[in-house]
Amino acid sequence: MERPVLTNRMFDELKLGDAASITRVIGPDDIELFAALSGDNNPVPLGQSLIPAGMISAVLDTRLPGPGTVYLGQDLEFWRDIATGDRITATVTLMTKESDGRTLIFDTRCVNQNGEPILAGKARVRAPVERISWSENLPPDVSLQRHDRFDAIVAEARSLPMVRTALVHPCSPEAIEAAVEIRDEGLLEPILIGPEAKIRAAAEKAGISIDGFEIMSTEHSHAAAALAVELAVAGKVGSVMKGSLHSDELLAAVVGGGSGLRTERRVSHVYVMDVPAYSKLLIVTDAAINIAPTLEHKRDICQNAVDLIHMLGVAEPKVAVLAAVETVNDKMPATLEAAALTVMAARGQIKGAKVDGPLAFDNAISMEAARTKGIISPVAGDADILLVPDLEAGNMLAKQLLYFANADAAGLVLGARVPIILTSRSDSLRVRIASAALAKLVAAKRAAALGDKA
Repeated sequence: MERPVLTNRMFDELKLGDAASITRVIGPDDIELFAALSGDNNPVPLGQSLIPAGMISAVLDTRLPGPGTVYLGQDLEFWRDIATGDRITATVTLMTKESDGRTLIFDTRCVNQNGEPILAGKARVRAPVERISWSENLPPDVSLQRHDRFDAIVAEARSLPMVRTALVHPCSPEAIEAAVEIRDEGLLEPILIGPEAKIRAAAEKAGISIDGFEIMSTEHSHAAAALAVELAVAGKVGSVMKGSLHSDELLAAVVGGGSGLRTERRVSHVYVMDVPAYSKLLIVTDAAINIAPTLEHKRDICQNAVDLIHMLGVAEPKVAVLAAVETVNDKMPATLEAAALTVMAARGQIKGAKVDGPLAFDNAISMEAARTKGIISPVAGDADILLVPDLEAGNMLAKQLLYFANADAAGLVLGARVPIILTSRSDSLRVRIASAALAKLVAAKRAAALGDKA
């Protein structure tokens, strides 16, 4: 697309009364973007009327006199606030040409769509000294990224009584810091399980006091994982949290033969993701535990995620069973299993959700993509849960959302008798708190459900 060419006007080419204007509509993000740039985070930013003031600068720099203009000064009087949807017109009119042959004074004013004055004043500029012509830059696409979808989860979790959690092998400064964070946030009461000398050394290295924490000393990380499982089976803790041991070591104790934490369900991992570009929380499963799940495994993985999102208040979630394409192809096993899962949900083998597949990623999360491909589906374009074909696809999808879409991802292992928190050293404080909050909600709601049955 050919861009407009901006050409300036020099001092001698201008005459009194020359005027130029630009008009723009104040979008829903404009005021918040201004607040973010200025640091004015009041609910109604005091300086929001400086947005149309900036439009005056744009007229002077691009229209009259145009490129090469030097801003020397500006006085303004503010008459009205602006609001989303206002159509603002900024106009500059040449009033004075000073005797130095360079300086110009413009009347500057902005009005809204009703002709009501927003601001008025005078600008003093230095006219360009040479002819300049250049193509007008296209404005960049700018959007706000908010990370606030975990707030309600954390608030609800804080309102509940503290839940004791087994923190397994917290022998690194990061693990000790996590223990203090989740305690101080009013979420979980960690029991530190592992070699006591290593735990205290990690706390000293972190510069953190662990006075007040219960410590259960074990010889090594294997024993710490085994003790955590025993405590959970006995009902002495409501959740288990990974410290500085490897995830496989902890999960081996959870799902090993004779473990009292196993249920009839397959254990699976969920990422509960706050993706700024998406309209709601999004669950991706399984991206961390089940390498090549069978159809039966996928049924359990799906049901685990559905049960979790019910606890988060979504009564009938939409599950998109992902594949590379949205049509069944006998040469692509993922599409066959996706179609089977859709039928299984229709027959009641997966409960409490609308399930559809195969769906490609684009038409699972984009209404426009689904319409373009003519897909009629109760799930397409509005998925709550993305059920991936295997661990490799899920892990790549989750990390792409983390790094390309700036998502936050709270991780939890489901399918055992207690929730298991798997965190990474790279997780932000916001993510660690969200993971702990999710575990607390699951633990509390399971305990309430068991109490109702009793």
